[in-house]
Amino acid sequence: MTLREALRAGEERLLRAQDADARPDAIWMLCDVTDLPRAQMLLASGEALTPEQGARYEAMLKRREAGEPLQYVLGTQDFMGHTFRVDARVLIPRADTETLCEEAIARMHDGDAVLDIGTGSGALAVSIALARPGARVTAVDVSADALCVARENARALGVDVRMAQSDLFAALPGERFDVIVSNPPYIETGELEGLQREVRREPRLALDGGADGLDFYRRIVRELPAHLMPGGTALFEVGYGQAPAVAALLKQTVGEPFVRRDLCGVERVVGAVYTK
Repeated sequence: MTLREALRAGEERLLRAQDADARPDAIWMLCDVTDLPRAQMLLASGEALTPEQGARYEAMLKRREAGEPLQYVLGTQDFMGHTFRVDARVLIPRADTETLCEEAIARMHDGDAVLDIGTGSGALAVSIALARPGARVTAVDVSADALCVARENARALGVDVRMAQSDLFAALPGERFDVIVSNPPYIETGELEGLQREVRREPRLALDGGADGLDFYRRIVRELPAHLMPGGTALFEVGYGQAPAVAALLKQTVGEPFVRRDLCGVERVVGAVYTK
């Protein structure tokens, strides 16, 4: 089978499986199995797949047909210009979260102590460590499986990030940080079953924010005063329409809140400087 034939067949199969991105997904998978960039793979479309490449492509197509996210099928996702290993143990990093990462980096100074709560793949913590080599970065997650992925990413990208299994601050008694960031679960429990089938394949632990989506914000905000340095900054990613409620929570215990919009104009990051 030539690359052209494989692309056509894969696109047709993914369309039947109701994949809205059937052609680009098939292209991504063919690029992966041939180890060719997109343009070169399309230019070489008359060349034949080897038996090994054909078998890999077939296996990837079956996983994607079954609704597995493309990022899990490929095993990687780019974030802040770096490639991170991802699988079903972790939430897939989104471009929206780059707004949170950029805001944290912009507010940091060399030598700052930084904490990432609910690190998942480690995308936030590792990207911050890469951008600010002098920072002392700690990443925590309640999931031991997620921490395995995060540690793998830190090693692969060559940064030193302290990681600990912890339910929020539980493993960090008495520790204070200059910057605390978190992209916590913020989807309302009642909305989970209505999510895209691909999103439903991601860890529920990283998605379910309780009845109103705000459970984890309430928990974190209560404990922030004991873990932020005076003048330190807390930064959260929030879901659509949640910024006012999270801002109100931060105002109660931390300080005057601020909001940053993502590239689509959505209020995506809510933060506050500790002045209480």
